[in-house]
Amino acid sequence: MRLLAPLLLIAAAGLGACASHGRSTPAPAPVAERGTIGQVIYWRAKPGKFDEYTRYVRDVAEPIDAEAQRTGAFLSVTTFMTRDTASVWTHMRVFVLRDSAQLRGMSALIDAATARLEPDTVKRRLRGEYSATLRESAGRVTTTILR
Repeated sequence: MRLLAPLLLIAAAGLGACASHGRSTPAPAPVAERGTIGQVIYWRAKPGKFDEYTRYVRDVAEPIDAEAQRTGAFLSVTTFMTRDTASVWTHMRVFVLRDSAQLRGMSALIDAATARLEPDTVKRRLRGEYSATLRESAGRVTTTILR
């Protein structure tokens, strides 16, 4: 019993040190891991298709993006939406990339991910035709990420 109290005290001190260490701010990732380029793609949902296009992004585009990201197409992607009728876009997708080399390869890796997830070329073509009924391009810009 005499040994149990000091052991419990040491264990509690160790847990306390680990807990406070876990709350510390992590060191920032190296620039190459954080990304230096943003590829911003703007889409405008066709009239009456906002919700349907939002579902398409969630159910079709996001799984493709996850597969493409797994293979190194980009570091991350975030989709923004607005119902502001004065805006030229309704859906903005921001891809964060490590560098211009990754940007150059992004499209091919997304296409490859699309083919892996849907190997049937007829189904892929029909899905592309369907997406064209939901949205139209509202622009694209490549940006430098300010750090």
